[in-house]
Amino acid sequence: MLQTGLQTVLRMIYPPRCLACGGLVEQDNGLCAACFKETPFITGLVCDLCGVPLPGLSDDLVYCDDCLSIGRPWVKGRAPLRYEGVARRLVLGLKHGDRHDIVDTAADWMVGALAHNMPDDTIVVPVPLHLGRLLRRRYNQSALLAQAIARRTGFGFCPDALCRTRRTQSLDGKSRDARFAELSDAIGSNPRKAMLLRDRPVLLVDDVMTSGATLAACAVACQSAQSREIYVTVLARVAKAA
Repeated sequence: MLQTGLQTVLRMIYPPRCLACGGLVEQDNGLCAACFKETPFITGLVCDLCGVPLPGLSDDLVYCDDCLSIGRPWVKGRAPLRYEGVARRLVLGLKHGDRHDIVDTAADWMVGALAHNMPDDTIVVPVPLHLGRLLRRRYNQSALLAQAIARRTGFGFCPDALCRTRRTQSLDGKSRDARFAELSDAIGSNPRKAMLLRDRPVLLVDDVMTSGATLAACAVACQSAQSREIYVTVLARVAKAA
């Protein structure tokens, strides 16, 4: 009774707010009706490797032009949102605004978009930050998402299975080829955690996929550690306008 009373008082002082606009909502960690309507959820046909939405309908596995031309060092990739509008505000809030309150809802969406029938011994691994960037930001948003996904799926979780072997420049504004070149040999497996990756499926987690260069570097590092099949999931996928 006491706990219930305290919760009621706290909700009166701090009523639930929309994750996107800050307006009042009925439940914690939710979106108001207007923001939910404007949230760019990915539905329908998607590329089986990167999760980008595709036109048309098909019961077969399909791949986008980028995945056909680049090739991906993983078996499946999914994202619940397109990186625009409300989704972009949520990602930036999580990434740069200390908006840890976004994590639980984002993880629910990401789990809902995951490939079905993933192996039970899958280990969830976040894309790593360079130590200098981690010290400035104080947290790795990808690790927060990965931990929440692991809790929901029952998969194993290792926040430091991968590490940045060198500091990279910002990828903003760079071309696809420049992004891949910048990430070349920039990510490796943590020698102290390599045994956790060996002969296990890996689910790589990041906040956004643009070209896929960062996730590709992580997947190659997992392959070097002799992981089995590799899956990827991101909160939002950059997609060209239809």
